[in-house]
Amino acid sequence: MAKQQWLNELQTTITKGQLLLDESLSNYTKTELGGHADLLVIPETVEEMQSTVRYAYEYDIPLLLLGNGSNMVVRDGGVRGIVLHPVKLDMISVNGTHVHAEAGAHIIDVSRAAAAGGLTGFEFACGIPGSVGGAMAMNAGAYGGEINDIIVKSTLMNRKGEIFVLSKDELELGYRKSIIADEGYFVISSDFNLEYGDQEAIDAKMADLTFQRESKQPLEYPSAGSVFKRPPGYFAGKLIQDSGLQGKGIGGAEVSTKHAGFIINKNHATATDYIQTIEMVQAEVKKRFGVDLEREVKIVGESAE
Repeated sequence: MAKQQWLNELQTTITKGQLLLDESLSNYTKTELGGHADLLVIPETVEEMQSTVRYAYEYDIPLLLLGNGSNMVVRDGGVRGIVLHPVKLDMISVNGTHVHAEAGAHIIDVSRAAAAGGLTGFEFACGIPGSVGGAMAMNAGAYGGEINDIIVKSTLMNRKGEIFVLSKDELELGYRKSIIADEGYFVISSDFNLEYGDQEAIDAKMADLTFQRESKQPLEYPSAGSVFKRPPGYFAGKLIQDSGLQGKGIGGAEVSTKHAGFIINKNHATATDYIQTIEMVQAEVKKRFGVDLEREVKIVGESAE
């Protein structure tokens, strides 16, 4: 089998990280859904990540980057090729007003590290469940702030395994978009510039935003987070709520009764249940309000046979 050959050959360069054949991706996504990956690579160094990307490019093997798994739905048939999961590249450092974070670091942890250093400007991210890499790719934002407000530069890797740096302007950050996503680049690390603030005010804001997240979002169930982008002139959650869709779904998936913008894996859902519930919501909102809801979550992989 090709995947056994991939594992054997990559073992010569992946000596610290993990190589896992036929690994279920439901163990690595926030929805707890999805089939298996032919080969899952969890590198522990940038060099191991680079070796994997170069190998996939040289032999024309499909390569999927899986970050924190918070904004992705993997179909039940799984993913053919190699899945790269750089979750162990998670170093965070704070030097004065400068924060450096590797792609696998949780953006919540970066926000907390900044706050612990007496820095303000990153509080908005204390409730975002993704990784730095994912947050960069989609210019993640919440509570009036977004990555574009604080980013200085990102170190990236292209599909050939070449490493380069792009400045804030070169990243072309917009509403839930960036050149990273458009070009399929991989984030290695990012650098942010913040300001010193009043520690009590920082802590109070972090506590308030954390309370808002925990009280308003269905964190007790697996989900992909906010499913849809905000349509111009509307709020996706309000449209879904006004369509009477809360508590409805297909199979084990359901539109949250706590926050209409979330679809939860309530009762052993399949990825097919989840995707069909997304499509049901889109169709009903279009029917009632004439508004097209664009997905914020990414759907990858193959359908089950």
